[in-house]
Amino acid sequence: MNLTFRSIADGEEAAVIALWQACGLTRPWNNPAQDLAFARGKANSEVLVGIARQRIVASAMVGHDGHRGTMYYVSVDPALRGQGLGRQMVAAAEAWLKARGVWKVNLLVRQSNEAVLGFYAGIGYDTGSSVQIEKWIDPTKRGDTDHKGGHKGSAPSR
Repeated sequence: MNLTFRSIADGEEAAVIALWQACGLTRPWNNPAQDLAFARGKANSEVLVGIARQRIVASAMVGHDGHRGTMYYVSVDPALRGQGLGRQMVAAAEAWLKARGVWKVNLLVRQSNEAVLGFYAGIGYDTGSSVQIEKWIDPTKRGDTDHKGGHKGSAPSR
């Protein structure tokens, strides 16, 4: 099955969010509607959808900072997995970035998500030489703290 790719259209937000939820990509501390609205239709970001049989079956949020690209919410209808649709969706997101002069893309995948790590390894992605570090500049948005100021599994805050 070959997909057709385009930017999300008005009125398709609920279908894309439902896809993200079906794929287990949403988290209680990230409002998917706000994430979608924030990224949609800007010079440096977009939400792309993959269409088959006149319905959304894949999506990716893609963006760049003028140097490196990032993909989020890469998703394929769980009932259609194993047909190459994820590869097509990633290729469409990469093409979006390349058309804007971006030459490298970064992804965040949870270490425990071995199936997704295997998928990306199979299409040429690898762990890089850099380590991701983070800081929540608005701690009220963080949903996975131990309520003592630290992140679960991290050293105590100082």
